[in-house]
Amino acid sequence: MTKIHFISRFVLFLVFATSSSALLADSTPGAFAQHQKQFSLVAGNAYAFGDEYLVVGLGIHYFVLDGLSTGLHMETWTGGDPRLNKITPSVQYVMWQFPGVKPYAGMFYRKVYIEAQDDLESAGGRAGAYFQAGNNAYMGAGVVYETYADCDERIFEDCSETYPEFLFSVSF
Repeated sequence: MTKIHFISRFVLFLVFATSSSALLADSTPGAFAQHQKQFSLVAGNAYAFGDEYLVVGLGIHYFVLDGLSTGLHMETWTGGDPRLNKITPSVQYVMWQFPGVKPYAGMFYRKVYIEAQDDLESAGGRAGAYFQAGNNAYMGAGVVYETYADCDERIFEDCSETYPEFLFSVSF
């Protein structure tokens, strides 16, 4: 899927999601309301460059409108060689109007700083659903598609990837 094709599908999704809100049941955006903030913490392991890494990250999303957030996420990958740092700005829409399950879709840009190598850039999209886990807490599951710019397949195995994501989010 080309970047333009992906972006046009995402825009159509946003138009549908915002125009159909009057037909849906839930009347308040709750944790996804304008001016709400969501914080995330990432800890785990990953593999790259034939090495194993400890991944630690922090992120924040701010809802500029009901359901629509902008975010910034930072990760550091340590314990492997080379060391990696990632910065990811993003935009996401949560269809808060649905009772129970809250579908979401978003887009992101990512800059990866690789120790002693050229930096790497990527862009992608995500889609999935949140499930309420408490008053202002949600668990989520979805899928992410990411494609790398100026990717050299002689160095990298693949220039795009699709992977699952599992989320836990707390709003304030």
